Amino acid sequence: MRVVIVGAGSVGRSIGRELLVNKHQVLFIDKYADEAKSQSVPEASWLLADACETSTLHEAGLEDCDVVVCATGDDKVNLVVSLLAKTEFGVGRTVARISNPKNEWMFDESWGVDVAVSTPRLMTALVEEAVSVGDLVRLFQFQQGRAAMVEITVPADGPVVGSTIAELELPKDTVLVAIIRDETPIAPKPHDVVEGFDELLFLTTPASEPLLGTALTGQDASEIRLVTPDVL
Repeated sequence: MRVVIVGAGSVGRSIGRELLVNKHQVLFIDKYADEAKSQSVPEASWLLADACETSTLHEAGLEDCDVVVCATGDDKVNLVVSLLAKTEFGVGRTVARISNPKNEWMFDESWGVDVAVSTPRLMTALVEEAVSVGDLVRLFQFQQGRAAMVEITVPADGPVVGSTIAELELPKDTVLVAIIRDETPIAPKPHDVVEGFDELLFLTTPASEPLLGTALTGQDASEIRLVTPDVL
């Protein structure tokens, strides 16, 4: 897969390194990148230019890339590049970073954004003081809100404690993607047993979120507290 990353700050470079480890092709576009930055990810290709200029995007060969990641700290740049990538170059998938939570409402398909990631919102959602055990936390959304990644910390006396993953009765369109136990991520297997205070990460739909909370906590759907970016 060929990926173009706009913005070679710490976020962009971290994404690029992970993609390179997974054998993808990576091109960085950053008009401020210096030699030290480029040498920190030497396996990637680099283009020192303004990504908001269509001539730069033509030079980068955006029409032949699979994914564009807009990872700058400037929301205006991320929106403009996402829109150009979609409308002018027909890029199949765009991922955009949101630095200011007040701008979240703009990061949707009308601006060419397929997946928007709000770093401040995500960090806030993961702060322990903001979330109680048994709360369902919506970390971020995909496909213009039609799917979401959610997290829940299983209560010590929850109804699923002691059950295997295979025994969990999950709602339709819901998939368990990871277990975090003692700060260690675990790839879930059918025979794994759920323990109290496990953090479970799911991909689901907004319609299934309350049913998921009920299945994992035993509470009525109306009593489930859904912590979303609008609440935090």
